[in-house]
Amino acid sequence: MLLAIGMVFPTWTPRIEGDNSISSLKQIEINGTDHEVMIRGVDRRNPIIIFVHGGPGCSEIPYVRKYQDLLEKNFTIVHYDQRGSGKSYHFFEDYSTLSADLLVDDLLALTDYVEMEFGQEKVLLIGHSFGTYIGMKAVAKAPDKFVAYVGIGQVADHRKSELDSLNYSIKQAKLAGNLKDAERLEQLRGAIEKGEQLTPRNMVRKYGGAARLIDDNWDYYTGFLFNPEYNLLDVIRYLNGVSLSQEILLEEESKNNITSIVDKVDIPVYFVMGQYDYMTSVKAAKEYFEVLEAPKKEFVIFEKSAHYPQFEEEELFAEWLKKTWSQIKF
Repeated sequence: MLLAIGMVFPTWTPRIEGDNSISSLKQIEINGTDHEVMIRGVDRRNPIIIFVHGGPGCSEIPYVRKYQDLLEKNFTIVHYDQRGSGKSYHFFEDYSTLSADLLVDDLLALTDYVEMEFGQEKVLLIGHSFGTYIGMKAVAKAPDKFVAYVGIGQVADHRKSELDSLNYSIKQAKLAGNLKDAERLEQLRGAIEKGEQLTPRNMVRKYGGAARLIDDNWDYYTGFLFNPEYNLLDVIRYLNGVSLSQEILLEEESKNNITSIVDKVDIPVYFVMGQYDYMTSVKAAKEYFEVLEAPKKEFVIFEKSAHYPQFEEEELFAEWLKKTWSQIKF
């Protein structure tokens, strides 16, 4: 009985004090299916940021409040669960047409909704990890909707990035004296070179290439258990969505490098990388950055972070974002 209550218990996001504040968590119909959207900010008149989560399928709504208090003071922050992910996963829905382009169209429709809801013509788009694949395609397709684009843990040439991850993990395993790990990883080289497999994320994580200053897995666990944005039924949705999304979208990304799809954008572009990021390698991102054409571009390194600089160095990131916004002309 208690389990059943926990599974269907209503969800919400805590209130923010202030006459003009907003703290909303609700389903919004976008392109024919309901999407879960969380919007938070001290003043709804502040500039809008839309965050595109990674994974694929890994919503950040369960825990992200922990890291965005400072951002909420200066921006209205929009997080959403992508089609087929998290609370936007619907048990009897047909996802046979799920693709990156469909997610791009969903993002553009959400942007229209947000701009109309808040009476603002443009927003700042921030993608994280696989969300940068969606984000880059979105700003290339509809640059007029966005003031600028920030790619955190920017994806680039898939095979180059995975080989960087592999070589890093092997080197760190050897330095730690874990020769069995190094041998197992080396056996995967052929498949990774062909783009058929990722460097195992548990190995990248084990050797510090995922997070240095936070425990991102623990953030999910505590968020699922204690935060009001998700209940137990939503956790089941989340797990189903990760399985669905990664099976379809990781293969698409590996076969269709973003570096070949988007080589020019018409708005300012910022790549933000943690120095120790080997989930999406800094080297591969920098190579992409060098050839990408944009009216303004900046490559930013957070020196103590891995794949989550916006969380691992949240104060520094908030300062950087506030300063960067003040310098954008539109």
